[in-house]
Amino acid sequence: MTDLPQGFAHLPKFAFSDQKAVADELCELVLAGKKTATCAPLYQYELEELPVPQEGERSVILDGSSKARCVIECIGADVIPFNEVEADFAAAQGEGDGSLKTWKKRQKALFESLGYFDDEMLVVCERFKVIEKIEFKRVVR
Repeated sequence: MTDLPQGFAHLPKFAFSDQKAVADELCELVLAGKKTATCAPLYQYELEELPVPQEGERSVILDGSSKARCVIECIGADVIPFNEVEADFAAAQGEGDGSLKTWKKRQKALFESLGYFDDEMLVVCERFKVIEKIEFKRVVR
């Protein structure tokens, strides 16, 4: 990936979804400053043998076409039961109407699609900030 600013090429890279349209939508929410948090089941980290994000860690966010769009920095991550997630965290995810009720409904459906959901399951709730936006040139044909 050659479109990364100097100093960011070594960072982990990911999109918020493996579905192009969803990844694009969530990436745009991040770029607009509406999405400042993300959540995933703890078991997903364990299955993929990934550490829980730590404050200060940085990642490159990709859009649905795997283009680098920004660099984020973790400002905190908590591992808590799903049923203890609070309204302010749901709102910080920037999706839907921002309510806790909508967040729970959407996350439950997502986690079920990943293979498992329980109201008391542990989830990783990460808050982040954008530290650099990455502009890229669109190819017009």
